Amino acid sequence: MSRVYDAVIIGGGHNGLVTAAYLAGRGLTPLVLERRPFVGGACVTEEIWPGYKISTAAYVSSLLRREVINDLNLKKHGLKIYPQDPPYFQIYPDGRSLMIWNDYKKTYEEIRKFSKKDADVFEEYEATLNRLAEFIEPLMLTTPPNPTSSRVRDLWNLLGMARLVRGLKEDLYAEVEVMVTSAKEFLDSWFESEELKALLCGQAVIGTLAGPRTPGTAYVLFHHVMGEVDGMRGCWGVVRGGMGQISECIATEARIRGAEIRCDAHVEKILVKNGRTTGVVLKNGEEIRANVVVSNADPKITFLRLLDPKNDLPGDFVRRIERFKIDGSSVKVNYAMAELPNFTSLPGTTLGPQHTGTIDMCPTMDYMERAYDEAKYGRWSSEPYVEAVIPTAFDDSIAPPGKHIMTTFCQFGPYDLVEGTWDTEKEKFGDRVTEIITRYAPNFKNSILHRQVISPLDLERDFSLTRGNIFQGNMGLDQLFFMRPVPGCADYRTPVRGLYLCGACTHPGGGVMGASGYNASREILRDFKKRNAA
Repeated sequence: MSRVYDAVIIGGGHNGLVTAAYLAGRGLTPLVLERRPFVGGACVTEEIWPGYKISTAAYVSSLLRREVINDLNLKKHGLKIYPQDPPYFQIYPDGRSLMIWNDYKKTYEEIRKFSKKDADVFEEYEATLNRLAEFIEPLMLTTPPNPTSSRVRDLWNLLGMARLVRGLKEDLYAEVEVMVTSAKEFLDSWFESEELKALLCGQAVIGTLAGPRTPGTAYVLFHHVMGEVDGMRGCWGVVRGGMGQISECIATEARIRGAEIRCDAHVEKILVKNGRTTGVVLKNGEEIRANVVVSNADPKITFLRLLDPKNDLPGDFVRRIERFKIDGSSVKVNYAMAELPNFTSLPGTTLGPQHTGTIDMCPTMDYMERAYDEAKYGRWSSEPYVEAVIPTAFDDSIAPPGKHIMTTFCQFGPYDLVEGTWDTEKEKFGDRVTEIITRYAPNFKNSILHRQVISPLDLERDFSLTRGNIFQGNMGLDQLFFMRPVPGCADYRTPVRGLYLCGACTHPGGGVMGASGYNASREILRDFKKRNAA
């Protein structure tokens, strides 16, 4: 008789691996099935060119939960994250620049070049965001309650939320503002300098098909400042060995605990009998039986492709999933370089602070809004917002001696184009990104040894991110907390008994956090305990 696993997990992205590790740690027998030849999903390192190990999709770390790092012994397994300092280096067409340092005194002097008023208030701005983060943080590892439910657990969790809200006091108004307003309105309420606002606004549009004036983008900004590296809140870091090292470390712990991981295992179908899942079928026809199935895929793939929505799901639920917003807009352009960029605003090809932070090329919020306007009508931005990181400024293990890697994240590239396809347009977009970087660093174009352009269509085809959405679903207020992914499905359970979700489409959302996998495993274990007690 064929083996029956306690849990089959569809997708070996970092959240799927986190789920497997926690389940195995409690004595269950999980099997992770990954379509690609290696684990990691979008959190991977790939040797695209000989000697160059590229973080092809996710590229910097900050949001990874400390609980996951500690519980799964990730540092013991080799995880090392280099904190960026300065975290940000913004360059402007007129040769000026702005650095945000981890040291407030140094940051003050930088901002003062543009506005003394903004320099005076910046520390208060960050302190306010940190206080809000301290409020939100306990909710990150909480299963969202159903506000329409009368279950004791939901009522208790709602009461706990009320206590947290009460603790905000005067910050409550700032929290509401962050949740519903646009990034432009939020930043305008704090600062006068367009240069500073443009730098801060980049985090509000990353991964979204939205501009600075779009309501809800203030929350996306806030979502990206909630992380930390080694206790430094709001700091981002470069992972030694590339982002795939995070996934490999989690996989190592999962295997030690008894989880089984299979790559090149493409799940074609989730099996359902009498309203309950019984396992999965692979593309090669192999059937794998399991007591529960956990999907690390997004809702469109899970419910509309892997299930038979007509026969396996309620009609109203299917309609909600069909309306689920999942609009991608990001293009990754990865480079191998013969030398470091020589920025006009801070010259030099010897390693300096201009190479160690996240480099933003977006002079004003209006520039960003115009880039969004083009995407809104189905055209890739002719003047895109470009954010770049040079991981070899920290890590000598990912490129040949003396050579460098630059990975860029660019907005906006809508999934649906009115002219051409991404297969015909992506290299043109890459040429434009190269041209823009060369404006700021004249040696850049001639230093390029290799280039890779990853379009929203590539993100869908290669990484199973529907429509190229890096968050597995838009991060607007209508798709957060107990609304994520859809109402009635926010507790990681689904209308099919024994089928769970564990990906970024669930609370608390996108980014390399591990929180969705952590939360999903807790609910799965709770249900196993109930069944065993019955």
